[in-house]
Amino acid sequence: MKIYDFTVLDKDNNEVNLSDYKGKVLLIVNTATECGFTPQYAYLQELYTKYNDKGLEILDFPCNQFGNQAPGSAEEIYEFCTSRFGVTFPQMAKIEVNGENAIDLYKYLTSNTKFEGFDMNHKLGPVLDELYLKEDPDYAKKSSIKWNFTKFLIDREGNLVKRFEPTAEKDEVDSAVSKLL
Repeated sequence: MKIYDFTVLDKDNNEVNLSDYKGKVLLIVNTATECGFTPQYAYLQELYTKYNDKGLEILDFPCNQFGNQAPGSAEEIYEFCTSRFGVTFPQMAKIEVNGENAIDLYKYLTSNTKFEGFDMNHKLGPVLDELYLKEDPDYAKKSSIKWNFTKFLIDREGNLVKRFEPTAEKDEVDSAVSKLL
């Protein structure tokens, strides 16, 4: 199974076949508008502006599963992202990324990657680690999405290449993307 086997909904609830992105490098991201990581929209837009003409597409999947940090409607989220961060990359429908209501795409992404660990040099790394350790001492062994702005990098052939946790440095993401273009 490859990424191209999945169909998702865009922000207007239109079906999008991921096979439409054949030949593109994809960065798939679960996002939130009221999160400590929300400023990452700015660097995602920078990446998109820098690499879109070379074949990068970023697919934004708003998700309200982590601290209820994406509470708005699809239109409200879109308005926030475009007006505040100038986002021009495709925004999909709000989804769930974990649990029985997770969309099939995210079930595939999490079952084919492992949690990479939080970067403890990032100011939110120790906070998230402590939060999860309180709930589950074995959380790091599970592949579920841990927080908003987890990113999945897909190569031009539809292969899942890398997972980036929200605390990953933007230069690390940029470097990995550029190598595939």
